[in-house]
This record gives sequence, C-alpha cells and structure tokens, in this order.
Amino acid sequence: MKAAAARPPALPVVAIAIALAAGGCTVGPTYERPALAVPADWRTPTTVSATAADGAWWTSFGDPAIDALVAEALASSPDIAIAAARVDEYLGRYGQTRAAQFPAVGLEPGSTQVSRQRASRLAAGIPDGVDAESSLYAAALSASWELDLWGRLRRSTDAARADLLGQEEARRGVVVSLVAQVVSGYVALRDLDRQLEITQATLASRAESLRIFDLRFRGGVISALQLAQARAEFQAAAAAVPPLRTRIAQQENLLARLAGRNPGPIARGKPLTALAPPPIPAGLPSDLLARRPDLRRAEQDLIAANARIGAARALYYPRISLTAALGVASPQLSDLVSGPARLWNVAGALAQPIFDAGRIAGQVAQAEAQQAQLVAAYRKAVQAAFADVDDALSATARIRDELGALTEQIDALKTAARLARLRFDNGYTDFIEVLDAERSLFQAELAQSNRQGAALASVVDVYKSMGGGWIDVADAKTPAAGARPPAERADALPVR
Repeated sequence: MKAAAARPPALPVVAIAIALAAGGCTVGPTYERPALAVPADWRTPTTVSATAADGAWWTSFGDPAIDALVAEALASSPDIAIAAARVDEYLGRYGQTRAAQFPAVGLEPGSTQVSRQRASRLAAGIPDGVDAESSLYAAALSASWELDLWGRLRRSTDAARADLLGQEEARRGVVVSLVAQVVSGYVALRDLDRQLEITQATLASRAESLRIFDLRFRGGVISALQLAQARAEFQAAAAAVPPLRTRIAQQENLLARLAGRNPGPIARGKPLTALAPPPIPAGLPSDLLARRPDLRRAEQDLIAANARIGAARALYYPRISLTAALGVASPQLSDLVSGPARLWNVAGALAQPIFDAGRIAGQVAQAEAQQAQLVAAYRKAVQAAFADVDDALSATARIRDELGALTEQIDALKTAARLARLRFDNGYTDFIEVLDAERSLFQAELAQSNRQGAALASVVDVYKSMGGGWIDVADAKTPAAGARPPAERADALPVR
C-alpha cells in the first residue's frame, strides 16, 4: 500500500490567519468633527422656506434663454468633464489601496513552465544508451497576505476612501460654481445690453439736439460756444458705445466657454428689467455643513488626514505576512496530476522595526501636523462660508434700498433736465445748466441698470453660498448623472 501523500495544512493556517486579522486592533485617533462656533442665525433674516433652495432656482427668472444656457453648460462643460475624470482617478486609487487588505493569488513566478533540454554526454558523464534529453512540466499557484493586525492597511483604505469622497464633493462644487457663473454671466450680459440701449438712446437724443443747435447757430440764435458744447456732448455719448460693444462681445465669449462651445453670440431672452429674481431661501447656519460641497470636501480631507495618522503609527508594530504555494511538477506530462507530482509550501514572515533613526517618528509627526493644518483649514472654510451667506443676504437687502433711491433720483433728474431745457429755450439760463442735468440723468440711468444687475447677481450668490438640494437637480443634468454615487461604487469594487 502506498503511503498517503502529505497535504498542506491549508485550513488551519487560513483559520488562524483570519482569527488574527479579525482580532487585530486599529491604532490611531478616532475621527470627531472639530468643535465649531456656529452662529444661531444670519445677521440679515430671511422669511422664505429653506425648501426654496431645493429646486432649479434659475428657472424662477422666467427666461428660457437662461434655462437653455444652464442646461447646455451642465451637459458640455469641460470643467465638469475634468472633475468627473478626477473622481474616476481617485476611484482607481481607492481600489488599489483597498486591494492590499486581501490575499493576492497568482501563478508562482518561475515555477510554471514547460521545458525540454538535452545535456552534453561528455560534460555530464552520461553513458551511451542513456537518454540525454529530459523534460519538465510544472505549475504552481502562490498566495501572499499581510495580516493587518494593527489596522495600517485599513486606515490607509479609510484615507483613500475619504480622498475619493472629497473629489466627488469637489466635482459637485464645480457644478455649483458653473451654474452660478452662467446665471450671473447672463445677468451681466443683459445689464450691458441695457447700458448699450441707454447709451444709444442718449446718443440719439444728443444727435437731435446737435441738429437743432446747428440750425440755430446758422440762424444766429446761439453762439459757436454753445454749438461746440452740444457737439462735445454728442461725441461723449458716441465714444461710450464702442467700449460697451467690446464688453458685450467679451461677455458672450465668456458664456460660450462656460457652455463648452467656441466663442460666438449668445441667444437673448427677456430684458434685464423683466427678469424676476428667485425668492431668497432661508436656512440655519448649521445647515451649511451638510449643504455646501466645499465644506463637505474639507471635512473629507480632514477624515483622510486623521486616518493617515493611524497608518503612520501602525508602522511601529510588527508586520506579519503569510505566503503559500501549491503546485505540481513532473518530467512526464501524464504524471502531472499524480500524487508524487504534488508540491506545496507555507511560510510566514515577521518584520519589526528596531532602530530607524526616527524615520517612523518623522512620518507620524508629519501626519499629525498635516491633520492639525486641515483642522484649522476646515474651521476657516466654515467661517468663510458663514461670511459668504451673510454677505450675500446683506447685499440683496441693501441693493434693493439703493435701487429705490436711484429710481427716485432718476425721476427727479428727468424733471430737472426738462425744466433746464425749458429755461434755456426761453433764455433764462445758460446751456451749461442743461448739460449738467442731462449728464447727471445719463449717469444715473447707467447706475440704475448696473444695480439692477447687481441685485439679481446677489440672489445668485445667496443660492451659491447656501447650497442645498438644487445641486442634486443640477448634477442630474450632467453627463455622469446615471452613474452610482462614488461611495457606493467604492464599496462595491470587486476583489481581484
């Protein structure tokens, strides 16, 4: 009877390894959100429900041109494509880091082969009649696994996952910025259009005045000085038109780039004065921590730094690795699966730092310092976010008051310009009084257009700074809308 072939003690070794890995501890600090001084409310109170920021607020302007431009930008912006590709890059990094927690199985290097050779009879002392040729058939699987007893690999995986989620929040931040830039850019374009209309209307009025003054001068009614003053005012209005046309073209090109297309004209919808601003959303300052992508990213960076402290501290402890090989080798292919052809080995390796001249201590100190920096950066980002919202809310209230004053000023200046013209026509005043009144009216009308645009832009800033569910609505219009969230994709990565 043949003796039973020896079998590798695979199950006991694997069982022990799993028990050791499962019972291992994780070194390093547990993450806790830093203590924050959160204001109870905004300095400028709001009365609208917070749910106002959960929908496509840009549609509240009632301008199909804005809606189309935002949709085009979300679908075609190269900035979103770059950010999405960066998320995929970090998804790959996460998968690479996570794979180190699991056994690696493959063909044994150098042990899987098919070879045939002929030896020199003279050199090997092979007598005549003995075959000098030999064959070797061999195949072997190898496996290696580092037991993560102290959590070094787990903490590295936690850091990589936080990096991935941080990049996803960065991508969402690009969506926020893009929508705000497109809407604000369109409002600025309509403001420039309105300023051009005011300037052209003023130019036409001054052209008519110059024509009349020229006739009066020819008739000897007015002096050459008054004619020159009228001509100078006409040329001043004419000189204001080209810069406005240049700024309009530049603003159109900016919007075209945001929309992901070549420079060109931008379709217009409603005029500036017909745009209805969205309602001002409400919300508590503490809500920003969950609503703003930049704050969520800052916290993920902090989580990653916290995990890297644990990974660095784990370097102080022993690293235990298991390796195993199982295969067959035979000079005859027909005997490759027979008992005597089988081979195996199991080995363990232990690495323990004893003296490294402070290398590990330096790594730990570096990780702790980076974490301290990110704590400060997180608190700074939160305070900046509070200021962003408060500034935007304050601006909306103050600009409304300013617009009311400008409207009353324009009404008064129109009356003053009309009366100054009557006084001049009747010989009661000099033409300089008419010029002063008309100049003031022109500048006030331009200022009113500018502040109307600023009022709408301040509402955009409120939505941008508050964040909210509208980001998900906008994100659904991007090319990656059908993909699963990266957190789910990360947890579902296959182990290969």
